[in-house]
Amino acid sequence: MHSTEPDTMGSDSNEDLNNPWHRGELAARARATGNKSGNSGDKVTAMGAFLIRDHMPDQHRQLFEQLPMLILGAEDAAGDLWATALFGKPGFIQSPTPTQLDVNYKPLPGDPLANSLQTGSHIGLLGIQLITRRRNRANGVITAKDGQSFSVNVSQSFGNCPKYITTRPPPPATEHERFTCKAFSQWPEQVIDLITRADTFFIASAFDDGQQSRNRGVDVSHRGGEPGFLKFDDQQRLLIPDYSGNNFFNTIGNLTLDQRVGLLFMNFDTGETVYLIGSAEVVWGEDEALPFEDVARMIRVTMKKGLRVVSKPGDTT
Repeated sequence: MHSTEPDTMGSDSNEDLNNPWHRGELAARARATGNKSGNSGDKVTAMGAFLIRDHMPDQHRQLFEQLPMLILGAEDAAGDLWATALFGKPGFIQSPTPTQLDVNYKPLPGDPLANSLQTGSHIGLLGIQLITRRRNRANGVITAKDGQSFSVNVSQSFGNCPKYITTRPPPPATEHERFTCKAFSQWPEQVIDLITRADTFFIASAFDDGQQSRNRGVDVSHRGGEPGFLKFDDQQRLLIPDYSGNNFFNTIGNLTLDQRVGLLFMNFDTGETVYLIGSAEVVWGEDEALPFEDVARMIRVTMKKGLRVVSKPGDTT
């Protein structure tokens, strides 16, 4: 679900240029709702222009300006997708207009996107207030970059329900003098332990239909569940249940067409951060038995590489 400006290069005659859904989201929704009564998927599709705004309402703008943490998804110079977190005192994000966000930040040690955000970069943003369980998303393009500040032209703004968000304060973001940052291409025991105990993580995905101005961009989203809701299979692939939600199918729709994925895990007590990138496939329960109850599909991630940043003072593991 990305920018849907009219495309002058031509388009499929069956596409509605006023509809924000791309074909991956439409296909996923059609498959998920095809055997259900009530046509809920059709209703969501029809309400696209209402649900997905081309500007931020005032309450979304106010939330962003109150946040001490911003979740971000973008590509690096190699074309890999990463999800990361930016921190600052409330007010480090400003919204001077309904279509603009200005962010003044300092990257955390090891941030894989620290040098990748440039003018013209597609970006997905998630403003999430963990203590109140409010979350709003904004997708757009960086229009200006100056040192550790950037401005985003927001082309899509939408809210998500608070379901599966664990209420807590944001993770610590103090600037530690000592930290370790280790890259890995196989799962370290500490990372597996963090993931299997997690109740929250963030996932970046993207879609580009190859056209100049239609359906291109990056999404970043929250995923949550009870501790232990994430599993590994015998090939050390990460298994993520896709719980029922608002029927937007943003992430599932993206991954149906573009398997790149970036994951962000945080220890909300110590500030430990794990960044992962890899390839993901959507597995439907009608095609394969799933290791989850009451779940119709899951995301199966094959890791490419990751970074583990431990910013707890004195930790040298």
